Formats: sequence, structure tokens, C-alpha cells
Amino acid sequence: MLELTNISAGYDTGLVLRGVNLTVPPSSVVALLGANGAGKTTLLRVASGQLRPTTGSVSLSGVDMTGKRSEQLARRGLCHVPEGRGIFPSLTVAENIRLQTPPGVDKRKAIRDVAEVFPRLGERLDQRAGTMSGGEQQMLALARAYISKPSVVLLDEVSMGLAPRIVDDIFVYLRRLADAGISLLVVEQYVARALELADYVYILDRGRLSYVAEPFEISEETIAHSYLGGLAS
Repeated sequence: MLELTNISAGYDTGLVLRGVNLTVPPSSVVALLGANGAGKTTLLRVASGQLRPTTGSVSLSGVDMTGKRSEQLARRGLCHVPEGRGIFPSLTVAENIRLQTPPGVDKRKAIRDVAEVFPRLGERLDQRAGTMSGGEQQMLALARAYISKPSVVLLDEVSMGLAPRIVDDIFVYLRRLADAGISLLVVEQYVARALELADYVYILDRGRLSYVAEPFEISEETIAHSYLGGLAS
């Protein structure tokens, strides 16, 4: 579904990723783990067209999308939910949903569908998004992954800073997306929750892949050594 081949990429300060190969098969969940600064967000930016790779290629559903703009990847079924919510805080919840609704989809139905999946948002349709709690704002950001009907969703630390109860709600929603056959590439700080959800696990270490496996194959020692720098949790 999504294939990154020999990806090297970075910024003016230098390379962040070096020769990374990652595949998200159809109807699967891939957890991308690694310490802060390992290159996880950079890899998602390459995958979603926000950052052009120095070397390598990006393929979506068998089509080479290397160097294509984000909106071109979105039209082909890729949805990126970045770290930090990614909503329009000055607009109401309903207005945010309307803006997220792709062409050809009934906007009123999209609002009803979001309210069904996230009842909290249904109660706040006329409220300005920026005045909601962090968890409710994250739900609104995630709503795009529901109404746009994507084939692949990239999720960057969607649970960051949220209360445990809200994190539970978020992971119920992610499981619902996965059960619907949508492929997920998940960057997540809660390692145990990510492993519960994932079919495959990749660990990045300073811009290079250090580990690729299925969740049942990964040990606490591997996580402590490769991901948490010796601090398991």
C-alpha cells in the first residue's frame, strides 16, 4: 500500500534519515518507534509529500509518488494527522469538519458521521475548536481520517499530552479504522499501546532502521536498548 525505499532526507542542518526502507501492507498497522530525534516525524513528512527525499522513492498503491505534493498524495488516499492537532482553532467544530470533507461528499452527512463516532464533538458543533480541550481537539483532527475515506493514515503522536481516559478513546478509534481495512502508520509514545495495535514494528535509531519485526517477536530488552536508551516502561 505504502512503500518507502532507500529514503535519505533531512534539512539545512544535515541528513536525518539514511537509507530507510519501510512498507505498510494493505489493511495493516505498522508502529514506527524510536527515541526523540530518531527521525520518525521526518519519515512521515517524506511519506506525505511535505519533504522531498534526497535519495529513494515513495510509492502509494503501486504508483511512484516521489516528490509529489501533499495534496496529490491526499487525492490518492493518504491522510496525515500531524503532531500538534492540525485544526483551525478560530473556526467552529462544524466548520472544521466541512473544510475537511473531500469534494463530492455530503458535508451534512460528514458532520453527522463525525458526531456518531465522536459524540463529544457532536455536542460542540457550534463551539470554536480552539476553546475545546486538547483531547477534543485531537478527536477533531482525527475526524479527517474518517470522513476523507483514506486508504493509508499516518499518525504522529496523536496521544501526546492527553489524559489516559482520552487516550483510551483514541485507541478505540484507531482500532476501528484498522478493522475497516485502512492501513495505519503510527508514531506513538505509548509503546505498549502501539504494540497492541500493530501488525509490524519498525524501530528507528538516529535515522537508520535498527529493528523490524512483528510485535510478539520484540522483547522488552530490545525496546530498552534500541528505543528507550535503557529505560524500559
